[in-house]
Amino acid sequence: MKNTALTHIHESLNAKMVPFAGYNMPVQYEGINIEHETVRNSVGVFDVSHMGEFYLKGKNALALIQKVTSNDASVLHDGKVQYSCLPNSDGGIVDDLLVYRISSEEYLLVVNASNIEKDWNWISKHNNLGVEMMNKSDEISLLAVQGPKAAEALQSLTSVDLGSMEYYTFKIDTFAGIENVVISATGYTGSGGFEIYFKNEHAEQIWKSIFEAGSTFGIKPIGLAARDTLRLEMGFCLYGNDINDTTSPIEAGLGWITKFTKDFTNSEALKKQKEVGVSKKLVAFKMVDKGIPRHDYNIVNANGDVIGIVTSGTMSPSLKEAIGMGYVTVENSKLGSEIYIEVRNKNLKAQVVKLPFYKG
Repeated sequence: MKNTALTHIHESLNAKMVPFAGYNMPVQYEGINIEHETVRNSVGVFDVSHMGEFYLKGKNALALIQKVTSNDASVLHDGKVQYSCLPNSDGGIVDDLLVYRISSEEYLLVVNASNIEKDWNWISKHNNLGVEMMNKSDEISLLAVQGPKAAEALQSLTSVDLGSMEYYTFKIDTFAGIENVVISATGYTGSGGFEIYFKNEHAEQIWKSIFEAGSTFGIKPIGLAARDTLRLEMGFCLYGNDINDTTSPIEAGLGWITKFTKDFTNSEALKKQKEVGVSKKLVAFKMVDKGIPRHDYNIVNANGDVIGIVTSGTMSPSLKEAIGMGYVTVENSKLGSEIYIEVRNKNLKAQVVKLPFYKG
């Protein structure tokens, strides 16, 4: 089990620690609902140092990214970030990721913790272009400072005007007295915020600086359980739940990051899928009957026939309603469709709704 550079601090704060993607991670401190509301209303800090970071350098760096990712990275400029995915050869997804353009010949790819080795091997396999690849995952710490007060709470630590940073952009600057820190605005909570990337040796100093600067704004440490509920309220796909090696980006509603203006892994098959249509679709739903949907629960129709499966589900702390996402047959995917979730041998009514659940 790996530790992050901040594990000892989480333990000193009596965080509940759990194994996650091979790391010892804080799942909660005070409780999911309290932590969730802290991020929605003020500001909270997640240690997400388990995430993976790959640097790609060289004149063919963009060409390699274009070859292995579904989105069109040629539209990026320096300081711009893009959400994308790595399609596999069978119609599924190796991983979803963020692509950071540092310069025309240097990119940072941020990948999911559980897929670091798989992603590295996949990209390496396609690198016949002489691109220099560096896996810095074990050397970099990452804090996600999320919530409507994040910019105010962090502003005293940097000369970068945080309030004017556009969504999905980043700067490399001095932060809390440390040079060459990546300050990114790609928050996944729907409440604004920043991701701070830095070398492990600066972790304790930066953690302390953030909490000192944010003390007047009610800043708190937040565990991964609240990250999951916040993410689900926004309808963001979670790898391993909502997308995986067997789900296509078209089925998952990720057609917007699947650009057929270029050739990439399995692009012909995915293009055909987009043109012909798919047999199942990822939908969002709210429970009508009382009950909480959970991962892998069956979705059935009024006759009790299985029409799909729940991929994510929870009791929404913000909405005080049970919500979920899951794959259903196309004929049951229209907004307003009545579906049923099989909860402890009872078929409970739910309705297909539009994302995001949380409107902010």
